[in-house]
Amino acid sequence: MIDDSSRGSRDESTSKRLRRRRFLQTAAATLGGTAIASTVSATSGSDNIGSDQVHTQAFDNNEWTLTWRDEFNQGSIDQGIWNFESGNNNGWGNNELQYYQRENAWVENNHLVIEAREEQANGFDYTSARMTTAGTFEKQYGRVDVRARLPQGQGIWPAIWMLGADIGSVGWPNCGEIDIMELIGNDIDTVHGTIHGPGYSGGNSIGGSYNNGSFADAYHVFQLTWYPDAIKFFVDGQHYFTITLYDVENSGYEWVFDDGPFFFLMNVAVGGNWPGNPDASTPFPQRMEVDYIRVYDWV
Repeated sequence: MIDDSSRGSRDESTSKRLRRRRFLQTAAATLGGTAIASTVSATSGSDNIGSDQVHTQAFDNNEWTLTWRDEFNQGSIDQGIWNFESGNNNGWGNNELQYYQRENAWVENNHLVIEAREEQANGFDYTSARMTTAGTFEKQYGRVDVRARLPQGQGIWPAIWMLGADIGSVGWPNCGEIDIMELIGNDIDTVHGTIHGPGYSGGNSIGGSYNNGSFADAYHVFQLTWYPDAIKFFVDGQHYFTITLYDVENSGYEWVFDDGPFFFLMNVAVGGNWPGNPDASTPFPQRMEVDYIRVYDWV
């Protein structure tokens, strides 16, 4: 989900690069990184687990401890965690057609629902919701699991993603963007994992895709492991794409994913440069239903 609503510039100092290299050398035994992979066809509300940590089984060659989660089982959205962005914001940099509003998201049967509708609002023909944890929960490195069922239809564009918390000072794409999951509604068999940064944004972004039958018919777990020198993408535990610091820098670009924490976003867009616009075949309303979001640290 490209967010070109703000831009900026940034310079990385030599001392910062040296600090990063020292950190990566120290962490290398635990974290590691692999070459790019090819494309492949607990039960509480939102909380910081704190002293009641939950140790999990090994994943991606590491042991992980659950440190934060939202299970959406408290009957309503926790607005101490989730912010709601509103409006169309000039198409959010992507010529999107929806008007975002709080009314299009709620909790139902212990699941978060984000619903895109064909309806008039402030001069726009579609409404939806866009939620973020900016300023409330921000994370650098670790593992993320999001279990969700996705909407479908021409012009429908659900996304579960992350933006650098410094976007207000450095702009996009210099802040960095990690798209844990995106789907184009006219191809409900394929999800995409992508990163954006300075020089590799928009059509020049770096990512992979995973094909596994309809993502609209059942829930799937979209997963990410994020290390100082590598980001890996998974669906239901199946690894399908890796990008490393070394791959990015060897391509002449800057790795901005060790600059600081990122916040989470979830939304369903309607229309835009990538999915195209809805047509007569697009059924409305369309829902993205999220069972949980869980965040882990490696042990």
